[in-house]
Amino acid sequence: MKQSIKLTDIGSLKNELRKYKAGKKLDIAQFNQVARLAWLGKLVIQPLDPADPECKAWLVFVDHPDELAGHVLNLDADLVGQMHIIDAQQGEALIKALELGVKERAALYQDLDQRDFYFQNFYQGSEEKNEP
Repeated sequence: MKQSIKLTDIGSLKNELRKYKAGKKLDIAQFNQVARLAWLGKLVIQPLDPADPECKAWLVFVDHPDELAGHVLNLDADLVGQMHIIDAQQGEALIKALELGVKERAALYQDLDQRDFYFQNFYQGSEEKNEP
């Protein structure tokens, strides 16, 4: 049995298209979960329709976190591994979370590269040597 979409009601079709162009707002809990994954770099985000200047929505793919992060973070299964159409305001906030995560993780790696584990564990300062 073949199904077809009736296009007799152009008004409802335009309303549906308008909904997609506007995007959807995630609730607070969902947004925080997606923002955490954005901070971890587990988000791919792009304009929904770059050719349409009126379309402000974002197309977002929320990737699965690494195993450790997935164990620690509480994530809704319907958010992860899915594509979402997000409104302009939340999309821009997710981009900021993504950028912040890249900067903070880069700083963490730079600090890690400078850290001296040997002296932290094996070097005893002069004051410790003089203790009885």
